[in-house]
Amino acid sequence: MKILFLTSNRVGDSVLSTGLLNWLVGNHPGAEITVACGPFAADLFRATPGLERLIILKKQSWNLHWYGLWRDCFDTKWDIIVDLRNSLISRLLFAKKRYYVPRMPTAHKVVEIGATLKLSPPPAPHIWLDAAAKAEADKILPNNAHILALGPAANWAAKQWPVERFAALAERLTAKDGPLPDATILVIADTRERDQIAPLLKSIPDNRRIELIGRDLLTVGACLKRCTLFLGNDSGLMHMAAAVGTKTLGLFGPGYEDIYGPWGAHCAYVRTDKSRATLLESLRHPGPHQNNLMDSLSVEKVFVAATKLLARK
Repeated sequence: MKILFLTSNRVGDSVLSTGLLNWLVGNHPGAEITVACGPFAADLFRATPGLERLIILKKQSWNLHWYGLWRDCFDTKWDIIVDLRNSLISRLLFAKKRYYVPRMPTAHKVVEIGATLKLSPPPAPHIWLDAAAKAEADKILPNNAHILALGPAANWAAKQWPVERFAALAERLTAKDGPLPDATILVIADTRERDQIAPLLKSIPDNRRIELIGRDLLTVGACLKRCTLFLGNDSGLMHMAAAVGTKTLGLFGPGYEDIYGPWGAHCAYVRTDKSRATLLESLRHPGPHQNNLMDSLSVEKVFVAATKLLARK
C-alpha cells in the first residue's frame, strides 16, 4: 500500500498533523509512506515508520514547487492521498482514495485535522525519535536532573513574551524554595534568534544553563522529552514539547489559544490580561506596544500557572 501525506510548510502545523499520520501508520501496517512538507518541518518526519520518501516543497516562483510535486508523484498509483493543503495538484494524481481537511474555523487544529478522516476523538500529535536524536540528547543533557526548558522566541515579535520576564520566571521556578529547585535550564532557539534571546542567556548561571540553538528538530524533540516542564511562546517549539509528552505551558496574547493551544491533558496555557481583540486593535495605532503585545502578561501569573501544571498528576 502506498500513502501520500501532504502537510504544512510551518513547523507548528506540521507537528499538529503528526497524529493523523501516526493513525495512518498504525492502521495500515507495512504501508509505504511518502510525506511532502516544507523545508523547515521536513526533519520532523525523518523517523516516520514505513517512510519511503520525504519530498521537500521549497517555494519557487510561479508555484513551480507544485509542479515538482506532481512530477515526483504522477507515475505512482496511490492507495491513499491525504492532502492537508487542499491543493489542486493532489487532484491530478491517481488515487483510490483521497482525503482533504475540512475547514472548521473555530475548532482546535487537531480536531480539524482529525476530521479529515472523521476521527473522534482526534489522534494526538506524535513525533517519532530516531536513535541518532536520542544519542545526541544523552550527550547534551544531564542524567537524573530536573530540566526546565524555555522557548523564548517566536516567529512574530508581537507574540514574544519579553525575555527579561523569562529570566525572572526561570529564577523563581528554580530557586531553592521554588517548584524546580536548582533545575538545569535548557534554552531552545534557532540560530537566527540568538541575538534576541541574548539577555536571557546572560541571566542564567553558566553551570545551570544549556543552550540548544540551531539544532535539528528531532534532537530538539529528544531533549524536550527528557524535560520536566516546557514554558514558551505560541510556536512550533511549544507544539513539539506537547507532542513528546512533556508538561507544556504556552504563553498567549494575540494568538488563538482555542485553535492553537498546546494539545493534551499534560498541557495548559496562560494568556495576557488584555483580550485578543484589544491587542490586535492596538496594532492599528502607532505606540510603544505596537511591536509586542505580551506586556500585560505578568511573571506572577505565569508562575502560578506553571506551579499548578507541575502539581498536576
